[in-house]
Amino acid sequence: MTRKQVEGFFSTLQALNPEPKGELEYVNAYTLLVAVALSAQATDTGVNKATRALFQRVDTPEKMLELGEEGLRQHIRTIGLFNTKAKNIIALSQILVRDYNSTVPRNRDILETLPGVGRKTANVVLNIAFGEPTIAVDTHLFRVANRTGMAAGKTPLAVEKMLETVIPARFRQHAHHWLILHGRYICKARTPACDRCPVREWCNWPEREAKAIPGKAQSASRSRS
Repeated sequence: MTRKQVEGFFSTLQALNPEPKGELEYVNAYTLLVAVALSAQATDTGVNKATRALFQRVDTPEKMLELGEEGLRQHIRTIGLFNTKAKNIIALSQILVRDYNSTVPRNRDILETLPGVGRKTANVVLNIAFGEPTIAVDTHLFRVANRTGMAAGKTPLAVEKMLETVIPARFRQHAHHWLILHGRYICKARTPACDRCPVREWCNWPEREAKAIPGKAQSASRSRS
């Protein structure tokens, strides 16, 4: 994408949704950290269903340790990999109590040392809890960045680094929310809704016009075969 295209892309998304929000439910920085850790290989909807009752009871690492690993498992058993996630959350809660005065560190390197916390989780927490202009690259964002031509990369880290260079500073605070939501609801993996995409004119995906016109995609496919 050219700079003009990037500007148009984000200006359009900003006009449609000036203050985008993540879809995970949380109470504070600690419960956000827990929710994002639970969301790995799970949907936000599924995590929210599991954590609504949990966060009514548990909103600090001390309360999580009081609940214990088995108690936590009972709350999150509907989430994939819940055994491993429960173990990690208890372990990270112990570290927060012991080493960080029960607070979530505002530091990506430290966050990434916590059990079950990777770069994406750290970036989400820094962005939402602390207002840092970080870009958390999940599968939706990775797809949108590559498909549109905004930031082509073979790894999430490569895409993140490229996006940091091409996204104007005034959009960076909300950029990952706009991109994730766009990928989740419009620029979907198997059936992208190009016919109702508000940023189609800025997109460089070669198939966007065919996808936007019913029947044209099939005709285009047949003509290539």
